[in-house]
Amino acid sequence: MGLVRDMDARAVRGLVVVSLGALALTACAAPKPKLSHRLPDADASQGGRAATGAGGAYKVGKPYQVGGVWYVPREDPGYNKVGTASWYGSQFHAKATANGETFDMNAMTAAHTTLPLPSLVEVTNLENGRKVVVRVNDRGPFVGDRIIDLSRAAARELGYESKGLAKVRVRYVGRAPLGGGGDLGVRTARAEPAPALPRAPIPYTQLAQNTPPPAPPPPAAVLPPIAPEPVYAPPAANYRVQAAAFGDRAKADYVAGQLAHAGQAVVEPTGGGFYRVILEVGADEGQAWAVRDQVARAGFTDARVIHPY
Repeated sequence: MGLVRDMDARAVRGLVVVSLGALALTACAAPKPKLSHRLPDADASQGGRAATGAGGAYKVGKPYQVGGVWYVPREDPGYNKVGTASWYGSQFHAKATANGETFDMNAMTAAHTTLPLPSLVEVTNLENGRKVVVRVNDRGPFVGDRIIDLSRAAARELGYESKGLAKVRVRYVGRAPLGGGGDLGVRTARAEPAPALPRAPIPYTQLAQNTPPPAPPPPAAVLPPIAPEPVYAPPAANYRVQAAAFGDRAKADYVAGQLAHAGQAVVEPTGGGFYRVILEVGADEGQAWAVRDQVARAGFTDARVIHPY
C-alpha cells in the first residue's frame, strides 16, 4: 500500500508540472496587437518616459487591420485629401509611436493610417483658414471618416482644440528627418545656412590691356516671357523679423509653419531665386526684438530685426 501511495503522489506532481508548463507556453504564444496603444480600449493608466524625439525609424509598414477595416500603408507623394481631423493628448502622452518615437502632445505631430513614418504634411483648417506643417510619426485615427489625428498643440494652432473636430485639407510635403535631440516637428526646426554671396568682380586695372574682346554670343532663342512671382508687400511702418532665407520654396514654407507659434510668418520671394521667412511684428520695436530672440531660441540664430525705415 505504501508503494501505491508513493506512485500516486509522483503522478500528481507530474501532472501539476505539465499543467504549469502548458500555461506558460500559452501565455508566451498569445499575440499582442502592434497598435494596442492606439486602439480605443488601450490602457492609458501607465506612464512613460519624457518625450525626447529619439529612437524613431523610417518605415512604411505592412497592411494591417483595425476594427474590421484593412489599411495599406504606402508611399503617396500626391496625397491631398479633405476630411475630418481629430486630436489626441494626455491619454497617449510619452508613449511610443508606431515608428518608435515618443509621442509628445505639446509638439506639432500627427497620426495617419497609411502615409510613411515619419513624414511631413500640411494641414489647413478649412473652417478658419489656419495652416500648419506637422510631423506624422504614428498610426490612426481609426474612427469613422477621420483622416488625421493631430496632437493637442497642433489642434490648438489650427483653432479647434475645444471643438474636438474640424474639416481640414491634408497635403503630403515629404519625408521628415530622423534623429534624436528633441522634437523634430514644428518647434525645433534646424536653422539653414545663409546663401553664399557672389564673388566680387575683378577690378578693371587687373585685366590685361591687350586682351581681345570676347566673341559675341550666338543669338538666343526667343522664349515667351515668364510671369513674375507676386512679391509680398509688408504693411507700412511695421517692424519685421527675418528668420532665414532659402533657395527652395518648400523649405521656406515648412519653416514658416515651424515658426507659427512665434507670430504671423510669411514667405517673401526676393526676386533672385531666394525665399525669405518673415514674421510680422508691428510698430513696437521692443516686441520686435522679443520675437527675434524667440526665433533665435528655436534654432535660427541669424535672425534679425528689419526696421520700417
